[in-house]
Parts: sequence; C-alpha cells; structure tokens
Amino acid sequence: MKKLMLVGLLLLASSPLLAAEEPAAASAATAQSIPWSSLSDEQRQLLAQFESRWERLPPQRQFALSQGAERWTDMDEGERSRASERFQRWRGLSDQRRALIRERWSDFQNLPPAEQDRIRKDFRQYRRLPATRREALRRQWQQKSRAERQQMMRELRQQRREQRREQRPQN
Repeated sequence: MKKLMLVGLLLLASSPLLAAEEPAAASAATAQSIPWSSLSDEQRQLLAQFESRWERLPPQRQFALSQGAERWTDMDEGERSRASERFQRWRGLSDQRRALIRERWSDFQNLPPAEQDRIRKDFRQYRRLPATRREALRRQWQQKSRAERQQMMRELRQQRREQRREQRPQN
C-alpha cells in the first residue's frame, strides 16, 4: 500500500512539471527511453519496484516517474506531508469524479495562455478570501439550479467581454 501511494504521489507530483514545460520540450524529453542507470541513487530507491520492468515502460511513463521522483526528493517534510494528503484525497474520490477532474484539466490545458493566466489569477483571488467567505460562495453556487448556474456564467462572460472592450485603447 505504501509503495502504491508513493508511486501515485510521484505521478501526481510530476504532472505540474509536465504541464509547465513547453510542448516541444516535453515531447522531445519523452521521446527517448531513460536508462535505469541514468537515474540518481535517490530516484532508483524511490522507483525500485519498477526496476525489473523499467525498460518495458513507455518513455513518457519513465519520464513522468523520474521527474516525480526528482521532485519528491527535493521536497521538505512539510511538502511531502501535503502531497501525501492530496494523494489520499485523490484516492478517496470516485472514479467518476477523478474522470471529471482529468477532463477539466485537459480542457484547461487546451485554453489559450491568456485565458489560463486569467483563471489562475481569479483562483488566487478566490484563495485569498477568508475561509468563511469561500464557504458561503460555495454554498450559494451549490444551491443554484443548473439553469441558474449557466445564466450566471453567461453574465460573467459578458462582463469580462465588456471589461476587455473598456480596456482597449480608443482610436
């Protein structure tokens, strides 16, 4: 169980790294197999359960595991604890909920960079709100019907369009 949790953590820990890389760099890095001997001692120790089948793993999987192991070794105890907690929460989700999150992550990655930046900025603003305010907003959202949520999203998109128009220089 502990090994399974570590492998899951390594994969989750590596995904932000892969997402942050340039697509060409990521695909070039994963196009070739990574020799087991090229891994650091710490990486080999963390990934020991893969040693016997390492050469048969797809290069992308080798890359993700090696990057995750590297990131894990760079974490302090607090970061490792938080990563473990996130992994436990992830494992506690239903398959359907995990699939939805993966789909949303994929949708996010396909957005233009400016839109991704806007979403990240909005999320940072949300995280800065007091916990009580965030909880109140979540409750309000959850109490709305699907139609009300869709209407609210249309209004927000319209507000953003208007704000962008106002920010454009007048000719």
